[in-house]
Amino acid sequence: MPPVYPLCSGRLPAGGRRFEVFGQCFRHEPSLDPARMQAFRMHEFVYLGDPDGAVAHRDLWLERSADLLSGLGLAVDAVIANDPFFGRTGRMLASNQRADNLKYEIVCTTHLDAQPTAVSSSNYHLDHFGTGFGIESANGDVAHTACVGFGAERITLALVGTHGLDPDTWPSAVRSRLWP
Repeated sequence: MPPVYPLCSGRLPAGGRRFEVFGQCFRHEPSLDPARMQAFRMHEFVYLGDPDGAVAHRDLWLERSADLLSGLGLAVDAVIANDPFFGRTGRMLASNQRADNLKYEIVCTTHLDAQPTAVSSSNYHLDHFGTGFGIESANGDVAHTACVGFGAERITLALVGTHGLDPDTWPSAVRSRLWP
């Protein structure tokens, strides 16, 4: 699927727009940690519209994410987070993001000796993408956006780290949710 935000330039319909996106991501952060891969897959649910709708989308998906992942037998926690910006300006942006509660992550361990790592994040972008791509809400204001993302490889690592390498031995409740 092509990038969502450029496709939505102009005025949105009443109620905004929602998208389900599955794609490849890349980050320039080399690491030997299997939970910090440079190339990974992300499954996202995106909202574009008014500020109240964006916050509601972020909050709803934060709750859904925690329920979904704990239902897979993962010991999860929701924490306030920030993106790993770099440099002095980046540290200020990260501080503001945390202070404004714009990003939450669902964290859990991916293997026995690991610190908890994000397997899902719920983000409120304010009008960042609306301004950048000329997107307006139904009433003509700059659109606000929100998304939730699930890291496919990190969730897989967490499942294997929690339940073992053989899915046939995983708890039946987990197997039935994954393979109904």
